[in-house]
Amino acid sequence: MTSAQRTAAPGGYRHRHLLGIEGLTAPEIISLLDLSDGYVDLNRGSDKKKDLLVGRTVINLFFENSTRTRTSFELAAKRLGADVINMSVAWSSIKKGETLLDTAMTLNAMHPDVLVVRHPDSGAVQLLAEKVNCAVINGGDGSHEHPTQALLDALTIRRRLGTLEGLLVAICGDITHSRVARSNIHLLNTLGARVRLIAPPTLMPGKVERMGVETFHDMRKGLKGCDIVMMLRLQTERMQGSYVPSTREYYHFFGLNQDKLQAAKPNALIMHPGPMNRGVEIDSDLADDINRSVIREQVEMGVAVRMACLETLNSNLMAARLMQEQACQ
Repeated sequence: MTSAQRTAAPGGYRHRHLLGIEGLTAPEIISLLDLSDGYVDLNRGSDKKKDLLVGRTVINLFFENSTRTRTSFELAAKRLGADVINMSVAWSSIKKGETLLDTAMTLNAMHPDVLVVRHPDSGAVQLLAEKVNCAVINGGDGSHEHPTQALLDALTIRRRLGTLEGLLVAICGDITHSRVARSNIHLLNTLGARVRLIAPPTLMPGKVERMGVETFHDMRKGLKGCDIVMMLRLQTERMQGSYVPSTREYYHFFGLNQDKLQAAKPNALIMHPGPMNRGVEIDSDLADDINRSVIREQVEMGVAVRMACLETLNSNLMAARLMQEQACQ
């Protein structure tokens, strides 16, 4: 995070944007998780609405298709009372040749308060954030980061096990193309967990050990003694060339089934950011195991986390605007 992304707003998280987990401190992350905890209870009650964002405008600008992320951001914003606009890139001026910066300037002229952006290119959300006056949340940029996914994963783990410190977490699958893996590595390391990456050599980034992780190319060895097993989707849309011989062979060696899971701790939790390719990354019975799988809980935590992020960034933005007004008086 650059100094330009910080404000003097009160609270644990003092940034203007949420562009990634890398560089955040443990107190900053924990402050977002603590606020999210309260929203879990709110969302489970009969009255799910608050008026914290009444009069605010949130624009979901998604250059890639999404179901979970966009829907949960929309639901989160509406439950906080905001006006929400979902921009369909397929029908926008971008398809007519408008550049990303032109789009940023056009949206900026409409004075939104928060932009939630998903883009297929790493760094695109950062570039857009530098050109607008509102707060920006990274909804996933290329293979770079997906910060709210890491936060919801952490919240899911913390509510089940009480803490992340000291846990052994295995992230398995397509590490090379996964923004989810990168954000989770940063978050888990910051909060004191140990991280193992398990993948075939073709899907393991070079020199990834520099991020403070252990690497394995064998599922049973990598899963030994793990508290959390986090599976990743094979992102074939980002693959140019052949990374695996076939999905059938991939499942044989790297798909999670009951036999491989026995290497982990008996009560190890199973996670997946979705969407799942059943029978490729994970066996259907394990995905639906109510005792071990927390995949549905991850979806639930996503709304709470995004409500917390929207509230926090809105508060920081309002504080920054107030300071500017006072400086001009």
